[in-house]
Amino acid sequence: RTPAAALKMACDMVDEGLISEEEAVLRIDPVSFDKLLLPNFDKDDLAKHSPITKGLPAGPGAGTGKLAFSAKEAEERHSNGEKVILVRAETSPEDIVGMVASEGIMTMRGGMTSHAAVVARGMGKCCVTGCSEIVVDEEARTLTLNGKTYGPEDVFSVDGSTGNIYLGDIKNVNPDLSSGDFVRLMGWVDNARKLKVRPNADTPRDAKQAKLFGAEGIGLCRTEHMFFDKDRIFSMRKMILADTVEERKAALAEIEPMQQKDFEELYEIMGEMNVNVRLLDPPLHEFLPQEEDKIEELAVATGKTVAQVKARIEELHEFNPMMGHRGCRLAVSYPEICEMQTSAIIKAAINVSKKGLKVEPEIMVPLVLEVRELKYVKDIICRTADALIKEAGVNMTYHVGTMIEIPRAALLSDEIAQEAEFFSFGTNDLTQMTFGFSRDDATKFLPDYYSTKILEEDPFKTLDQRGVGKLVKMAVEQGRSTRPELHIGVCGETGGEPNSIQFYHNVGLDYVSCSPFRVPVARLAAAQANIRNPRKTK
Repeated sequence: RTPAAALKMACDMVDEGLISEEEAVLRIDPVSFDKLLLPNFDKDDLAKHSPITKGLPAGPGAGTGKLAFSAKEAEERHSNGEKVILVRAETSPEDIVGMVASEGIMTMRGGMTSHAAVVARGMGKCCVTGCSEIVVDEEARTLTLNGKTYGPEDVFSVDGSTGNIYLGDIKNVNPDLSSGDFVRLMGWVDNARKLKVRPNADTPRDAKQAKLFGAEGIGLCRTEHMFFDKDRIFSMRKMILADTVEERKAALAEIEPMQQKDFEELYEIMGEMNVNVRLLDPPLHEFLPQEEDKIEELAVATGKTVAQVKARIEELHEFNPMMGHRGCRLAVSYPEICEMQTSAIIKAAINVSKKGLKVEPEIMVPLVLEVRELKYVKDIICRTADALIKEAGVNMTYHVGTMIEIPRAALLSDEIAQEAEFFSFGTNDLTQMTFGFSRDDATKFLPDYYSTKILEEDPFKTLDQRGVGKLVKMAVEQGRSTRPELHIGVCGETGGEPNSIQFYHNVGLDYVSCSPFRVPVARLAAAQANIRNPRKTK
């Protein structure tokens, strides 16, 4: 049955006294449930088309538009009233504005947890990654497939639920989430579950969408996405190119009020629900331009030579950025970045609390591997926060915790819990480092592992319970042996995957955090987990 038919049948059977509300919840397939939440192709119109290629179904839903080959092009054409599909070899954080402006996203490379996939799911954009049959020439603005070349005027339709790509315009059908059956089911779901569900959200739009879908706070606010706005990326680049601490602090001072405003908006949207803000995570080179014209433009704007800018870019280049100078390592090397972000978080909370909302900021330190490392960064946070709270004369509680995303952190979780008030498992990186797989490059050989039955499924999509799951279970037990009240969640991609949610419920996590458009799916899966294995406390 279609998800809509399954929903109606379950509700009708409850009305007829044939099954209980809990049985109705169990009869809904959470894997296909998200198809109820996003636009899909009209089935009659879809039947008239055949796919021209296929990739990975990285972001459910459907979208149609003309091809756009850069974020700037997508943004400009969208503002002129055109519907576009952003097509890239692979996306980077700089492509955010183009992704927002697009009806859907296609990439040549990347897997289910690539940048394009993660960001698209958070936005509710359909996305197909790993389209290995297409060749994208971004400079020439062409896409070549099976000997045919397509350009900016060609219309493509993208089905992110199946991975199918179609040539031509296919009619979209928008979901109706105000119907009685959907609302009734979600009421039964919330009565049945113990695991809370938060979203990964770092924009007001995402936060509002997640709240409409029943989210309970924010489990992951990625602050790096906030820096790519065209009004603040220049200040960020000035900070990176600075030669002295004083110059860095001056550039950060330009960013702070903008970050503060971001956090104030999120606090106001979520009310008194918790907002977990992760400090800056990616390596600094991701914020610097790579194109020659943009490098020249930055050199002129900062008063440096092109050679000096290129030298800094080369200096920051990393052979393995995933394991490089990022996460809390940035705070160790550049404590002023941590000070600025803490200041923005606390000032925002103080301002919002003066409006009558009780805000308890959660500040999350990423990529920790050692308790002394966490203590060093936590001391910076507490010193900055305590001074601001004292100066404001307010009574405010805040919490400092960490992401467990390095195997060593899971092994030493009992020690790390001495300083951490909460854990959040970052299963994307924890899986990469446990398997030794790059989540982007693994798409080249993982199909061979599935066909030979070495692996049953994508470990970046569904938690590897035998390996990575053992680390999670151990970290939960060891962390709570040190700090019994330790609050624990997960904010990796597996936080919205039903089988993984069953595991997280069983090992005693407090919440899962997922993309905003997966919140209803996670709520359903959490309810099913508790019906199957009841837990006494929330």
